[in-house]
Amino acid sequence: MGKKKADKKGKGKEKTALKTEKKAERKAKKELAKKGEDDIETLIAQFHAKDQEKTKYVEEKCDPPSERSNMTLTPHPDKEELIMFGGEFLTGSKMYMYNDLFFYNIKKNEWTKVTAPNAPPPRSSHQAVALRQHGGQLWIFGGEFASPTQSQFYHYKELWVYHIKNKYWERINSPGGPSSRSGHRMVQCKKLLIVFGGFHDNTRDYKYFNDIYAFNVENYTWSKLDVSGTPPAPRSGCILAAMPDSYRVTVYGGYSKEKVKRDVDKGTTHVDMTTLMPEGKVKDDTIPAKWKWVNAKQSGARPSPRCGLSCAVAPGNRAFCFGGVFDEEEDEEQLEGKFFNELYLLDMEKNRWYLVNLRGKRESTEKKKRRRKKEDGEENEDGIEEEMEDEDEDEEDGGGDEAMEVTTEKVGNMNIEGAEDTEMPEGATNTLFDDGVFQVKIGPALGSTSGEGTGEGGQAVQVFQPHARMGALMAVKNGVLFMYGGMFERGDKQFTFKDFYSLDLNKMEEWNVLIENDESKLVWDDSGSSDEEMEACGGEDEEEESSDDDDDIDDILEGCEVPNKNDEETMEEYFERTKDFWIEQSKKYFENEEMRVTTRTVTKFAKEMCAEYVKR
Repeated sequence: MGKKKADKKGKGKEKTALKTEKKAERKAKKELAKKGEDDIETLIAQFHAKDQEKTKYVEEKCDPPSERSNMTLTPHPDKEELIMFGGEFLTGSKMYMYNDLFFYNIKKNEWTKVTAPNAPPPRSSHQAVALRQHGGQLWIFGGEFASPTQSQFYHYKELWVYHIKNKYWERINSPGGPSSRSGHRMVQCKKLLIVFGGFHDNTRDYKYFNDIYAFNVENYTWSKLDVSGTPPAPRSGCILAAMPDSYRVTVYGGYSKEKVKRDVDKGTTHVDMTTLMPEGKVKDDTIPAKWKWVNAKQSGARPSPRCGLSCAVAPGNRAFCFGGVFDEEEDEEQLEGKFFNELYLLDMEKNRWYLVNLRGKRESTEKKKRRRKKEDGEENEDGIEEEMEDEDEDEEDGGGDEAMEVTTEKVGNMNIEGAEDTEMPEGATNTLFDDGVFQVKIGPALGSTSGEGTGEGGQAVQVFQPHARMGALMAVKNGVLFMYGGMFERGDKQFTFKDFYSLDLNKMEEWNVLIENDESKLVWDDSGSSDEEMEACGGEDEEEESSDDDDDIDDILEGCEVPNKNDEETMEEYFERTKDFWIEQSKKYFENEEMRVTTRTVTKFAKEMCAEYVKR
């Protein structure tokens, strides 16, 4: 008897859930129809069908790409070029998605747009790796597609390859690969493409991953790696850096969130580092059968907690990292992002961090002569000869008597100076080490648009630094670090940069501006946001509103114990006292409607529900 009752009760719950789901689906379709937007799979199919019509290869010189973020920038495997693919651009009122393919010629400072047959659908937050084999290949995995109103999202699990020499796209159908995701990371490890982490969000629920897969680029097969040890926690947006000549991969940082209770999420900014390496010895041309996770002890000038930190690997097993953001909670409903523009160097062999301050451009010999003559008032040739001898001595000993006594290390091709291995406590003061070439600073530092470097003789000079940002694209080609775009928030506005810089890693003097950051041209259109937020909240035209509001409120509050309103309370006082209840109902509504909206929209709709309830 008990079992039958339980079964009956269970079927009742299933029936109610199914009814709710169908109702939510009908409402969602109604909202999409009002916005003039098809369902997301139809949108993707339309893009794909349009691309299928492009059967010819077209190459044309063009202006730099339009504003976009979360695309990929990849060094060409052979030529002095960079390859950009995909991305998204949020204007504030509309989301644009791209599947453009651009090639940037470094020597000529020219952009070329390439249209090739069978291109992947538009996407962002995917990953790309370029290989030399078969005339050059650009491999693309995963990513996401967002509808123009951001009310729908779709995650990909496709693997694509662009054949650079033969100029066509190919979708690789290989079973056993990672599930649909975005925000993951992918790197080359000899014959393997290693994929780690990421997340999947369908607006009702989300999941972060810490699984790790390998794709063999010789036989085109996926495998989920057999890894012993303690893995990194699930996360997205982390740093994944591989040593080019070994099967060793570093995982650092990233972001994740988890439900701590109903309708309450807790975000985590990760700061740990873990290394993936083969378990046991590996012969030269063989792929490891077993792997292990090893917790990495970090030292040096570790970055403060942040996500959206960008990374590019340089020769000598060095990884350069820039920017990032840390969300500081102002109150329960407001987060304020603190953005950074620091450049860090990670020695991947020693797991040691360095904060790099560029030293600025060197003066020419003639300028140095004139400056020193002016300072010393000495015009004779002997004086000039003495000065030149002094300069040579300064360059050899890193500033003569003024040089600090520090530990000197070699990282790749660069001799740099740093402190002994230490863990930096929170709030520690900065310690500066200067060798006359560039500075390494151990300790916390604030981002800015210009910074102090050190010229010859230990003199402080102002060195330009790119604007603070998160999600910048970084790539290293022939000893030069390139950085493109990124995002920055000011209040409720999110700006997408399209500036472009290069930095000679051998000289480490200053950033070279390839495309200036013109803030007067930054785009954010929030003029339609209030109307769109009302639409997302189920708001309609005034003629329709009066007929549907009562039904909507009844549906939302069905089965709820609504807090009583005291006679002497105003609506504002009543809402303030019962705010938690109304916000919870607002969140449930958007979850049922499968809509992703801002915290501000949730609160706004909660107030509107409360006002409508009080009015009734």
